[in-house]
This record gives sequence, C-alpha cells and structure tokens, in this order.
Amino acid sequence: MKIALAQTNSTVGDLCGNAKRILAFSRRAAEAGANVVVFPELSLTGYPPRDLLEKESFLDRTEQHLERLAADAGPLNVSIICGTVTRTGSPAGHPIYNSAAVLQGGRIAFRQHKMLLPTYDVFDEARYFEPATKQSALMVGDSVTALTICEDAWNDKQYWERRRYSRDPVEELASAGARILISINASPYHMGKRAQRAEIFTATARHFRVPIVYVNQVGGNDQLLFDGTSFAMSPDGEVIASAASFEEDLVMLDTETLIGDHHANLSDECDAVYQALAMGTRDYIRKCGFERVIVGLSGGIDSALTVAIAVDAVGKENVIGVGMPGPYSSEHSVTDARDLAHNLGIRFELIPIRDQYQAFLGILEPLFDRSTQDGSTIGVTEENLQSRLRGVTLMALSNKWGALVLTTGNKSELAVGYCTLYGDMCGGLAIISDVPKTLVYSLARVANKRHANAIPENTFVKPPSAELRPDQKDSDSLPPYGMLDQILRLYIENNESPRQIADALDFPVTLVRDIVNKVDRNEYKRQQAAPGLKVTTKAFGIGRRFPIAQRFSE
Repeated sequence: MKIALAQTNSTVGDLCGNAKRILAFSRRAAEAGANVVVFPELSLTGYPPRDLLEKESFLDRTEQHLERLAADAGPLNVSIICGTVTRTGSPAGHPIYNSAAVLQGGRIAFRQHKMLLPTYDVFDEARYFEPATKQSALMVGDSVTALTICEDAWNDKQYWERRRYSRDPVEELASAGARILISINASPYHMGKRAQRAEIFTATARHFRVPIVYVNQVGGNDQLLFDGTSFAMSPDGEVIASAASFEEDLVMLDTETLIGDHHANLSDECDAVYQALAMGTRDYIRKCGFERVIVGLSGGIDSALTVAIAVDAVGKENVIGVGMPGPYSSEHSVTDARDLAHNLGIRFELIPIRDQYQAFLGILEPLFDRSTQDGSTIGVTEENLQSRLRGVTLMALSNKWGALVLTTGNKSELAVGYCTLYGDMCGGLAIISDVPKTLVYSLARVANKRHANAIPENTFVKPPSAELRPDQKDSDSLPPYGMLDQILRLYIENNESPRQIADALDFPVTLVRDIVNKVDRNEYKRQQAAPGLKVTTKAFGIGRRFPIAQRFSE
C-alpha cells in the first residue's frame, strides 16, 4: 500500500477553498500512485474554528462540502482521510464530534471521532466537542488500521510520567488488532515541539511495534503557528518519511518496503523560529485580506527584526518603513533606520514628530501639575505622549493606504509593561511579542544571513533605548536582558515562585519579586495588545488566562 502524507495549510472557515485544496492534493497523490492520502485534523474547516462551531449554518455547509468532496474525489480511485466535524444526533451533551472522515468510491465510508479533548494551554476543545466513548479499527487497503486524531495518540503511559487521561485510544485500537497507526493532527508549533513529537511517537512505535503515519497541519491561523513536519516511522521508531517544516508538502510512503520520501526541514531551532514567524506573518496578512504592511523603524533591533521578517513574509514591494524621530532621538536612530530600509529595498518615509509633540505640550501644559518652578520636568506622561504620537501617525497611514501596521515590541518588554498603550502597541499584529529580547538578537543574525547583513552592525551593538528622554537606556528601568529573560522564562513558562527562581538562578530574591510584580501588574496592557505569534511554550494570548482585576501577589 502507498500512503501519501498531505501536509496542507487550511484557512479557518474557507470551506470551499479548503475542499478544493484537499481535492487538488488528492489528485496529485493519485497521480503519484497513492492508494490512500491522509490530511490533517479539521482540514476541511480549518483549525481552530472556535465559535464558528456554534453556528448551525457552518455545520450544515461543512457537511455539504464533505459530501461534495467525496463525490468529486470518487473518480480519483484513492481513499481520502481528512478532518471534519460530525453532528452527534444526541439531545444531550455537545452537539458535534471532532472527526476523521474516510472518503471512498464517491461516498463517506467511515468516521472516527476524537476521544481525548485537550483543554490546556491554547486548546479549548471540550467547549465544543463531545468525546467519543469508543473507537473502531478499520481496514485501510489490506491493513487493520488505528485511525486517531491528534491528542488521542499523545497519552502513551510509556512516555508520560503523569498522563492527562485515563484512557489510551492507541492501546485500545492496538488491542483490537490494528497493525498500523495513522494520526491526523493540528499540533501547534513552539520551540522544541518538533523534537518532543519525535520522542513521543518513537516510544509509541517501539511499544506497539507498528508503523506510524503522522500528518500535521501547516500554516498560521491567528496566534497559532503550525509547522507541519509530518513523518512516518517504522516499528523500530526510525523515521522512514518526512515532510518539510513550515510549508505545504506531499510525501509518499510504501508500507510494504517501509521506504518513503525525505524532504529537508530546519534542524536549527533559531532558523525554525524565524521561518515560523515569517510563515505566520504571511498567513495572518493574507488570510485577513491585506497585502501591504507598515512598520515603524526606530533604528533599534526590534523594529529591524520585524521589518526583515515582514519582507520575507510578503515581499519588499509590500513593506513600508516609517521613521518618526522625536526631540530625543539620536542621529544614528534615523541613519540606522534609513540604511536598513535601503539594504532591504523597501519604501522608507521620514515623519518627524517634534512639532506635533511641542504643540501637544502647549495645549496640555495648563492642565499638567508641574513639579518644578520652571516647568521643565519631563515624566512618564511626556514620554508616553511621544510614543502615542507615533501610534497615531502609523494608524493614519494604515487607514489611508490600506496597509496593516505591525507592532515591534518583544516578549520581555510586554511582560514587564515596558511599552505604551495606544503608542508602540498600536497595530494589527505583534510579530515578535513572544520573542524574548535575547532571542531577538539571535533571530536578527538569522535575518542578516538571509538578507546580506541588511541590519546595520550598529543596531546590534548600541545599548537598547526607547529614546523618550535625554540619554535614556533600557537598563535605567530594567536589569540586563540576559538576567531578565531567565526570570521571565521561569515565571511565565514554568510558573515558579520568586523564591524558587532566585534559588535556581542565584539572583537576589528582591530583584526577582520586583520583576514578577511588574509582570502581574501589567496584565491590563497585554489584554489590549495586538494578537501575537506563539513560538514559546507559554505566550501572552489565548493560552495564558489571568484575570486583570485581582489581588493575589507573589
């Protein structure tokens, strides 16, 4: 039997487009001699469809498109396994299942329903789906097959020290005589996830002594990035077929010889993160109906990385850089921004905000309570006014030109509130909001490998600064980013206490408590931020749910 692994990029809610994509890949698979072609989880609806699943019209049209897809694919003489939703038909419980449908001979021949519904991190499947109470092995070609959906194959007691669920669908299907495992997935990416998957399924293959076909979604849908990286394994856990990471792909596997195609994927995790961000940026922009983007260029490392990723995402002809020097901007902030734009080949506009800033100060001065006799004290209010003038400028250009503004704040800044609401936080997508500052520098080096050192070296070596007051540096308000990022990782991603963090890192506990308190106090800012792209195990967004009005303190 020849199986094709169809790693596709579905758009949530685009039932017609997704069905056409499934049909097109099925045609390619049939032409390559495949007997079976396997698609990702919810490949017909797109993943995650979220509250679209509560619309009766959405469910009706999904079923109509599935039936039409089965009929259209009939002449191809290839069996199709794809992800969809199915009404339960029961008056109790949730009204739908998360399903894998098998299309054969012009009809829907079989459905397997998902049993294990994740509710941790970014997942909320128990909100929508009814869990299957039983699953059945099926014949695929001449093989008794275990067909599972994502989480169903992630509960092997041989791997996890503490399992999330009491049942193991793979074990149950193997006990029913299954001799091959096919797993369809919509498994989001984060750093280290690809290696973790390989470990999990290697353990599964060796434990049950069965070959495994693992197909994963690729592409970006809102905050979630899907890397693909589909594969097949032998019963010994050896990878016998592999798809590329972060792009659509079609991979062939012969189950008799256990020989398949091998397509290169990115082995270096820093290269992978960069590619993930470029893919997620491209998909967010295109799937939301935009073509062009605007980036405020300050001459700093964050905006430099953001604009480089944007160029890789949508092309230099669709990226506009805007420099907005204020009264405290250094000369190099302008020259570095201009040089970057020139090196990348993008359009660059310079719009100073000095006059606007002075005009606003003049208007507001009678209302401000000045703390010195000469009225010269510049505080946070005046600093933020500059940032908000830049936000107004970028949003005006966005409205006029129909281009999406990309914000440039990194995870370290967003964590401790070192950012301005309605200022530098203005925009439609926060590309690097899950990228710690120390990783920003590493990714910028990746960008320079791709773009012939487009980011000026001065951008790497000068001290980070918001330039909102004379001689301002980030280190005036924050510890060195090398220290800060370690504290943030242990607190945000591991939920460790200040004392645990201080002991682990040998940092003063007073410093750690100060950083932790900053994180907690700035939840209100983060929940007003533009959506960001998730690349770590715990990002600010749908997978981190803390209240704003609360009084628990570390």
